[in-house]
Amino acid sequence: MTTIYLLTPLLCLFGAIVAGFLGHIVGRKGAHWMTILMVLGAFILSVLVYKDVQAGNIYNGALYTWGLSGGVSFDVGFLIDELSATMMVVVTFVSLMVHIYTIGYMHEDPAYQRFFAFISLFTFAMLMLVMSNNFLQLFFGWEAVGLVSYLLIGFWHTKETAVFANMKAFLVNRVGDFGFLLGIAGVLYLFGSLDYATVFAQAPNAQGALAQTPFGEVKWLTVICLLLFVGAMGKSAQVPLHVWLPDSMEGPTPISALIHAATMVTAGIFMVARMSPLYELSEVALSAILIIGATTAIFMALIGLVQNDIKRVVAYSTLSQLGYMTVALGASAYEIAIFHLGTHAFFKALLFLGAGSVIIAMHHEQDMRKMGGLKAIMPITYITMFIGSLALAGIPPFAGFFSKDMIIESVHASDLFGATYAYYAVLLGVFVTAFYSFRLMFMTFHGKNRADEHMQHGLKESPGVVTWPLILLAIPSVIAGWLFFEPVLKGNYFGSSITVLAQHDTVAQVAEVLHGSGMGLIGNTVLHAFVTPPFWLALAGIGFAVYCYLINPSVPAKIAQRFAPITRMLENKYWVDNVFQKIFADGSVSLGKGLSRYIDSGLIDGGIVNGSARVIGGLSTWLRQWQSGFVYHYAFAMIIGLVALIGWAIWA
Repeated sequence: MTTIYLLTPLLCLFGAIVAGFLGHIVGRKGAHWMTILMVLGAFILSVLVYKDVQAGNIYNGALYTWGLSGGVSFDVGFLIDELSATMMVVVTFVSLMVHIYTIGYMHEDPAYQRFFAFISLFTFAMLMLVMSNNFLQLFFGWEAVGLVSYLLIGFWHTKETAVFANMKAFLVNRVGDFGFLLGIAGVLYLFGSLDYATVFAQAPNAQGALAQTPFGEVKWLTVICLLLFVGAMGKSAQVPLHVWLPDSMEGPTPISALIHAATMVTAGIFMVARMSPLYELSEVALSAILIIGATTAIFMALIGLVQNDIKRVVAYSTLSQLGYMTVALGASAYEIAIFHLGTHAFFKALLFLGAGSVIIAMHHEQDMRKMGGLKAIMPITYITMFIGSLALAGIPPFAGFFSKDMIIESVHASDLFGATYAYYAVLLGVFVTAFYSFRLMFMTFHGKNRADEHMQHGLKESPGVVTWPLILLAIPSVIAGWLFFEPVLKGNYFGSSITVLAQHDTVAQVAEVLHGSGMGLIGNTVLHAFVTPPFWLALAGIGFAVYCYLINPSVPAKIAQRFAPITRMLENKYWVDNVFQKIFADGSVSLGKGLSRYIDSGLIDGGIVNGSARVIGGLSTWLRQWQSGFVYHYAFAMIIGLVALIGWAIWA
């Protein structure tokens, strides 16, 4: 199986190399066929690996040693268990759908081959991240994903907004990655190893280790966990490092789906779940994760209410759902977080690609206020996006219902500091999510067509190469919850790949409640939904959207006018971007200009370089006056010097 493990990411890398370096030789068709076949091969191998792991075969081994330093071995190796195998299947499946979809979406782009090279390379980087068995390889995949996302967000590099967005993503992620690197350094300092198995085995014995900080003595494990989570905040776009994700919409829609659904933004969620043996030993870190995740979930959902760009609505939905996953991690419901990661990957990729289908039909118009009435014209896109919206809103029996409801119930069962705040935040988020999801559907597909004559010309359903990925993603958006809910909730699906202490096992508490009647776990869960707030809040959100956008369309404008200060705050995204721009971006530019003017030009050039020249010039001018060329001047100077020497000798 080692060969299969190695081939899975390398196939994607090979496809990227062929499309990138030989694209001018193989042509457009050669580039997309090569990358699609390689990713298809990676998906098939991932399924084989998944089945092998489900049969009880776990692999943890080094492939080769990259370096040795101070007795520490830096290896490249794989850890193939239930967690990594699940991620491999999700990543390769969504990537395969995106590759196929790209044929239709990017067919007119002159850099067609380059785009396929980038998305195939992106898949390779993500696979290396999830398959790693040590912190060094994890960091390699982590940074590679960030680098390729920079290239993809700014793919249309002639667009000024795209260049700004990819630089913003790159810089914000460097902030998170700095904390992440410090966390890895802390692991190496405390445990003397970067190997997962070694670190996790020693973690319980390191609970008493204390670090000296400006705030007093703190547990080393808490410091490490918080620093690692700073990295997760950058990659998974948690407040306040969330600002890059909405702007990443400047990239082509296929990469929006890939980044937001199954790859880059889920890397932080996967990392914290993988590090569960460490996080379980620090309740401070878990509480911090709970509070930050809950804040992201509700505050980003509220911004989604006022967005009119179809892709940005889905983008803020991603931010909110990442907050839900983070909340689950803080409640020690790691299994449910990964479960929601999987279901979210399917329906969010579906929604992004569906939005792209609409954008293609509307001649690349993204403003929902210029759409409407597309239901009859684009029935496949409409039906599949409707399924995705139901899954996102958490309506049973769609996939999102099972994972989202279990997150809410797990948080409700937690007794950690911040759990009460988190519970009410994610509960309110259910209503908001359902409302903005169906606001998108109604503004885009219902009512009268508000497009101008140019956009209405040739308006039709997208070609099969675009709609077939939508259909294939809609299927798991419906059935994934039914298939995986019971084994995940019973706690045996991820085996030993996730560690939860008994006092933190909220998933077991939820499972105990749902075993109440004899209708089975799934039947009990659906029945339980009818007597708990999330289901009714979701229905209320959909009902309010129906009233506002189908029955009485004048209501949204009245609400926006009545609550103008709140609307303005949401439209300005709480002014966080403005503050960051003024303090960090503009502040850095001003600091640079100040240093250039006063330090470089003033002190160094004016004072040291030019100043020393002026001193030497003045000194030489003064000395030159003593070189008169008259003999009697020199004789007089000699007499004066002789008198001075005799006087000094007598005085001494």
